[in-house]
Amino acid sequence: MPECGSQILICDIPVRFDTYRGCSHGCAYCFVMRKTDISDISKGEGTEALRNFINGKRNAECAWCDWDIPLHWGGMSDPFQPIEQKYRKSLEALNVFAETQYPFVVSTKNKLIATGEYFELIKKCNCVVQFSAVCSEYDKIEKGASTFAERLEAAKKISPHRRVIIRVQPYMPGVFRDVLKSIDYLHEAGVYGVVLEGMKYFQKKEQTVKLGNDYVYPSDLLKKHFEIFREKLHSKGMKFYSGENRLRSMGDDLCCCGIDGLGWKANTANLNHYLFDRQNYRFTDSMRTACGNHCFSSINQDSKAKKILNENTFEKIMNLYATSGKFLKVLLPKNINRK
Repeated sequence: MPECGSQILICDIPVRFDTYRGCSHGCAYCFVMRKTDISDISKGEGTEALRNFINGKRNAECAWCDWDIPLHWGGMSDPFQPIEQKYRKSLEALNVFAETQYPFVVSTKNKLIATGEYFELIKKCNCVVQFSAVCSEYDKIEKGASTFAERLEAAKKISPHRRVIIRVQPYMPGVFRDVLKSIDYLHEAGVYGVVLEGMKYFQKKEQTVKLGNDYVYPSDLLKKHFEIFREKLHSKGMKFYSGENRLRSMGDDLCCCGIDGLGWKANTANLNHYLFDRQNYRFTDSMRTACGNHCFSSINQDSKAKKILNENTFEKIMNLYATSGKFLKVLLPKNINRK
């Protein structure tokens, strides 16, 4: 069954669906490797679980969601990595998505999605296709993925049929000029918009500062770069989105996945909307019931926190986070004002 974890605090599309566990792309910066050995690749969620979710069945983590929220496919593992050609789990899922027209955002670094029967099914789906593609320099640290050039060709093939978003994630200031130049290529490929987010490190690196458990680039540095990228993207008629939590309000939409204008209903009961879009910080009926609080369990592991989860609803718990200086501090830098 699709799952929901810690992203519930800040993300408009926090429910993820993964057809595989593990990944062979071997990206040097992969955040999933912090938690598990991803070299052992296995089958993930199947079509039965997907159909159950689409038909309204929810597990404890997603009990708060009582509508057809768009799924984020490929949240922890690339659905179109090479092993897909052996197991074809993602092809099976595409058939279900095409049949049901359930909305989803799919993230990949592989050109397979734009080939053969995969391409034919994508054209029939109600979806947004995201390619993680920073620049050709990243080919050196994404050795198992399709090259930057191959991803751009795949994007160009899909863009006449479905909205394509390029994820410049994770971004490092050292490739500023490469990314700025690549915007011309993205425009030629028919890309709708670009989402940017800074690199996070396990250990201290030059120019980085400590934020929570990570070392990150200062928000004022990223802001200067993002402003330049945004100006050029807008000059090309493209959208700019900020996946950087501290700079989310810089984007053309608070949902950084590029679903604006499609008529999909995302989740706005999160901290970004509390800070920057208070009028849409709203809760559904399920969020007001006791069964809607299990999605917070991955964030709170101690016994005291678990007791609070068991005694409160999704609405009450989210409001507790909304008044917590600890969490708001990482979302509201000094140089960004609330809307």
